[in-house]
Amino acid sequence: YVAAVYEHESVLSPTPAALVERRSALELMGRNLDIYEQQVLAAARQGAQIIVFPEDGIHGFNFTRSSIYPYLDFVPHSHSGKWNPCREPYLFNDTEVVQRLSCMALKNKIFLVANLGTKQPCGRSDPRCPPDGRYQFNTNVALAADGALLATYRKHNLYFEYAFDTPPEPDYAFFDTPFAGRFGMFTCFDILFFEPAVNLIRQYNLKQIVYPTAWMNQLPLLSAVEFQQAFATAFNVNILAANIHHPTLGMTGSGIYTPVKSFIYHNMESYGGKLIVAEIPVITADYKTNLEKAPGQVSEKGKEQSPPSFYAEMMYDNFTFVPVWGEKGELQVCANTLCCYLNYRRAVLTDELYALGVFDGLHTVHGTYYVQACALVKCGGLSFSTCGQEVTDATALIDFQLWGNMSTPYIFPLLLTSGITLDFADQMGWKNNHYFLSKNRTSSGLLTAALYGRWYEKD
Repeated sequence: YVAAVYEHESVLSPTPAALVERRSALELMGRNLDIYEQQVLAAARQGAQIIVFPEDGIHGFNFTRSSIYPYLDFVPHSHSGKWNPCREPYLFNDTEVVQRLSCMALKNKIFLVANLGTKQPCGRSDPRCPPDGRYQFNTNVALAADGALLATYRKHNLYFEYAFDTPPEPDYAFFDTPFAGRFGMFTCFDILFFEPAVNLIRQYNLKQIVYPTAWMNQLPLLSAVEFQQAFATAFNVNILAANIHHPTLGMTGSGIYTPVKSFIYHNMESYGGKLIVAEIPVITADYKTNLEKAPGQVSEKGKEQSPPSFYAEMMYDNFTFVPVWGEKGELQVCANTLCCYLNYRRAVLTDELYALGVFDGLHTVHGTYYVQACALVKCGGLSFSTCGQEVTDATALIDFQLWGNMSTPYIFPLLLTSGITLDFADQMGWKNNHYFLSKNRTSSGLLTAALYGRWYEKD
């Protein structure tokens, strides 16, 4: 099927904390919706059957709970499939944004997924009702090609979003299409947690995901395109990921991903939005995903003496590293119950320092979640203290096999190359209770090769 995602540089309110009238809120959002309208038309002309827009793309961010209120639409949560906002605008008040989105879908005969702020009144009988008498949600809507509202999803794992409430229960949101079957839906930070993302995919055996996000890139392990690809690979799903485009905030990185191929956009240099349109196969067969034990070659563990280990901070976590010296070798490094092993050979010795790092513990900065990671990274300079820094360019071509005795089945294989481009492993999977990733010669200089494990039970 043909899918489209739009990385949008949103028109932002210069004073998001100021209180405004609904009229001026609609005017600002209208400027973003005008751009959406052009992009829906462009995508439809290229044959796209579905288009996805980013999180916060219509209203922006940095609001307070009260300042975002005029930007919120009312979208009924339980009316999915029974309401067509474009054709029945009179059914509810304060639905101007969702009406416009619905009309775009209808006019262009395209499925459309977008993110907006929504409100839902609540009363004293609800013990969870906020003091101001309403819930405010970060919401995705999915609209059919005839404009009907198919599904709504209220973001569960909020990322310091004080304007919004967490829904009382996680939403498991999905919708059906004639061209690719069933799509699941979640937002941004949700991708790192079991609820609802992983549970949704497993429960409904989903193979297509739509994913609006407003993601701040963090190298070496959590660049948007790097993690989106790893998620598609780990769960054997297609992901249509639309990110916001604000390079000054470190926000870029969208794509259309299959487990074995990707069409991505990552641009920290220039401004303006970017439409990606690609034809991808529908994944139907439930062949083995990388979460299951799969055959593979894991060579015997390195018996040689590893070089000295050192500590350095990476992604705000205290990793234990060993330097990757020389043209070839076998290394191991351990922390807590996790041991990571690396066999490597370099084509040419370059003046670049690489290190193999391990972390097995609770990550506590910008969210709390338990990580088990084995990572081969290029360091920022030639001293050990630079290992774990954000690096975007590399020249070293390395053949490697990386493996670890991970305690969780949820492993995201990361493979990032120079210029923030993606590469794909030759082989990966489980062998003898170790997860491994192997690659002969990356397509360009290696930035990161990692096994990023999420041990959800220990969150």
